[in-house]
Amino acid sequence: MSIKVSESTGYGPNTQMTLFGYVMAAILVIVLIPVIPVLVPAWILWKVFVSEDEFEHSFEDWRRGRESGQPPSGS
Repeated sequence: MSIKVSESTGYGPNTQMTLFGYVMAAILVIVLIPVIPVLVPAWILWKVFVSEDEFEHSFEDWRRGRESGQPPSGS
């Protein structure tokens, strides 16, 4: 039979902090859910009108470069 960690170390579950975490998570959910209908269109409009096109490196591009004999772009 093994010894419980709480018995050997003196540390046990901290119910106050656990309860605090659940309460804070509930408050965040209650506050953020009504904001979602505003954030989604704002993000879409920002992506369409403000942000620049970012070139994303992909494995497919890297593989095509390797097959054609070009050195990798990182070197």
